[in-house]
Amino acid sequence: MTISHLSNISSGTERSSAATPLIEAGDDSVNGSVDYKGNPVHRSTSGGWRSASFITVLVCVCSCGSCREVCIFWDIFEPYNVLDGSSWSVHGQCRRQCEYVVWHGHVAASFRSLCCRLFSWPLPDYYCRFSHLHLAFGQGGHKPCALAFGADQFDGQNPKESKAKSSFFNWWYFYSSVGVNLTLVVMVYIQDNLSWALGFGIPCIVMTTTLLILLLGSRTYRYSVNGNEKNPFMRIGRVIHRAIRNRHTTPPSAMPGEEDACQWHQSHEQFKFLNKALLAPDGSLVDQNVCSVSDVEDTKALLKLVPIWITSLAYATVFAQTTTFFTKQGATLDRTIVSGFKIPAASLQIFIGFAIILFIPVYDRIVVPISRGLTRKPSGITMLQRIGTGMVFSAISMVTAALVEMKRLETAKEHGLVDLPNVTVPMSIWWLVPQYILCGIADVLTIVGLQEFCYDQVPKELRSLGISLYLSILGVGNFLSSFLVSVIDEATSGDGQESWFANNLNRAHLDYFYWLLAGLSAVGFIAYLYFARSYIYSRGNTI
Repeated sequence: MTISHLSNISSGTERSSAATPLIEAGDDSVNGSVDYKGNPVHRSTSGGWRSASFITVLVCVCSCGSCREVCIFWDIFEPYNVLDGSSWSVHGQCRRQCEYVVWHGHVAASFRSLCCRLFSWPLPDYYCRFSHLHLAFGQGGHKPCALAFGADQFDGQNPKESKAKSSFFNWWYFYSSVGVNLTLVVMVYIQDNLSWALGFGIPCIVMTTTLLILLLGSRTYRYSVNGNEKNPFMRIGRVIHRAIRNRHTTPPSAMPGEEDACQWHQSHEQFKFLNKALLAPDGSLVDQNVCSVSDVEDTKALLKLVPIWITSLAYATVFAQTTTFFTKQGATLDRTIVSGFKIPAASLQIFIGFAIILFIPVYDRIVVPISRGLTRKPSGITMLQRIGTGMVFSAISMVTAALVEMKRLETAKEHGLVDLPNVTVPMSIWWLVPQYILCGIADVLTIVGLQEFCYDQVPKELRSLGISLYLSILGVGNFLSSFLVSVIDEATSGDGQESWFANNLNRAHLDYFYWLLAGLSAVGFIAYLYFARSYIYSRGNTI
């Protein structure tokens, strides 16, 4: 960001395209991007959906290739809980290496399963643990970089491509959900009824195909060029260091020149203490070693994300329940979908996937155009408004889950099943569908909103790190959920009482836990609303 870009910073809402420099009609080049040979790229022959389609297929294939393995490994390594917290970021040049690492994890898992099943070679457990960590390592690098790389295919300074970029995040999550649902339906059947070796081998082949698909689009990709050759972490660290060193320094009452005065006053008012990095130790602005305004603004952009990150953790804690207690709750109900077919408890998450697959087209093709006409914003509503709306749906899902659980406990009591945990409660699995659908809608709004927000609001050189911040919200949310369950279980299981999370769910009180999460969601939303209302968007790269 330069001084000329500072006028694009809004005072709480996103600025319209009128505040950005006009794009010449005949200019086909894309500023800040090159092709795979390092040459300037042209809009008509690179980027856009042409290139993003290769990467979108990649996420669908990767979801097919890794989701079932995570489900299987969950049974083996549940005590370790290492995968959800693996939000490790690498830069663009490591994307294909990370694809290889994920692929290698599937090779290792497939090889171990093949040896055990066909040749009765009992490979040690640490070999499986090794392949599991490979998957975590690869996914942690692949997810943030692939998403950031896909969004980089759209020029945020072009009005048409700016709208397409916002839409890209929706369809990225759409195809990711398609891949997950295919895995839950197809791979579950293969591994449960045919062969685990085949179930692991297919993802290995799928990942090899993914590498080829990624390479097919190489000639059309746009690769971002950093406008500042200095290491972004060094620049940010230098700003913080100089601001601390100059904390007792006051700016001069009279500026030495008009340019220096402009440099000082253009920096907006949030995190004003960092403005001290613009000063020399003697309080003047005349020092070749003082930090630039763009460096200070980049540092502020990262710090502004911290309150949003913290207040999103309540949502992430709720998000963790869909793969844990929701499944355990559903396992006690009548899971007959149609006569002769009973859905596996582990596959109940397909209801969330179906909700996502159905709601994203509605949101992208109906809700966004309507809201765009009302607000004149490319994305319809602001990113923070979208995230907050999803948090509301998340809280409602917890209220719904609590009411359904109360109904389930009442039904179990009426039929004398309180002490018969292995007997199916005569209550249809369809009672759980509303809470799954609400969670799916919340995911479309909050998760996709967080993806776009964390990508858009960080410095250009740190976009993959921004996506990693979004992933870390979900990872930390899983750990917070585990911590909360441990504390509550310890507190409620004393004096001979049944814990809220007793193995016999008919004597447990998941309804209390859901009410607690609904309350935490409400508190988290209020805190989020406070910080979101005062948030100032950084608009250096998009219109």
